[in-house]
Amino acid sequence: QVHLVESGGGLVQPGGSLRLSCAASGRSISFDTMGWYRQAPGKQRRLVATIASDGISTVYVESVKGRFTISRDNTKNTVYLQMDNLSPADTAVYYCQLASTWGTPQSDNWGQGTQVTVSS
Repeated sequence: QVHLVESGGGLVQPGGSLRLSCAASGRSISFDTMGWYRQAPGKQRRLVATIASDGISTVYVESVKGRFTISRDNTKNTVYLQMDNLSPADTAVYYCQLASTWGTPQSDNWGQGTQVTVSS
């Protein structure tokens, strides 16, 4: 079973940037599509972006297109989310997870997530 640990969150001002990391252990995720998800206070967890095992095919939800970049380093068993030009609407707990091609989470085993707060 894959164990996922998210890190890199924090408090940032509007317009700022953060880079999130998701380190996987237990087995290789090199052949898995991976996704980043976020859950804002009082709302359901929702997809942010996915990346295929090739590291090339990516999908983003409309609200983050042009601002967020998902990437992966299969040699480190790690997935990243570069977030630029952040806005208060991006405030949420961010999670990574095994994903289907369409972004459906493929496991119920979630990590603790990493809190991102965008505020002046």
